[in-house]
Amino acid sequence: MPMPMPVPVPMPVRAPTAAPALLRRLACMLYEGVLLFGVLMLSGLLYGTVTQQRHALVGTHGLQVFVFVVLGTYFVTFWSRGGQTLAMKTWRVRLLTRSGGPVTVPRAIARYLASWLWCLPALAIVGASGRHGSTPVALALGANAGLMLLLARLQPTRQFVHDRLCGTMLVDTRSARH
Repeated sequence: MPMPMPVPVPMPVRAPTAAPALLRRLACMLYEGVLLFGVLMLSGLLYGTVTQQRHALVGTHGLQVFVFVVLGTYFVTFWSRGGQTLAMKTWRVRLLTRSGGPVTVPRAIARYLASWLWCLPALAIVGASGRHGSTPVALALGANAGLMLLLARLQPTRQFVHDRLCGTMLVDTRSARH
């Protein structure tokens, strides 16, 4: 009588919970900026063509709103459909809810809006101070980014402020089986 074949026991899939190293997240952000450069260039071309914009200083507020919406659409779409942008896939970083589930569209929108904490406070301070030029802006943005990084380092989970506010987390997917 032949021996019955053993039934394979499925290996449990370990959900990734560790935050990616800070340097990996920053590299991912830099790569995201490189990818978005092309998206924003095409968006600016589209906006200029549709609005018949002939001078860079005419219609800047409309262009800013359009770019804000384009960026929001990019991030919200990728975060709510798989939790990864193109750069996040490359660097094996995924966005999940704090409980480990997928990110919903409203939560992705909230995270996109909260992520502007990386630059809006600095720009508001520079604007309120009356100083103009690239040096005050660069210093304020650098100080604000340093503060955001410090706050992430002080958190036990090493998550950024906007993730903590929105109930999301970035996880390292290198060790997770898919």
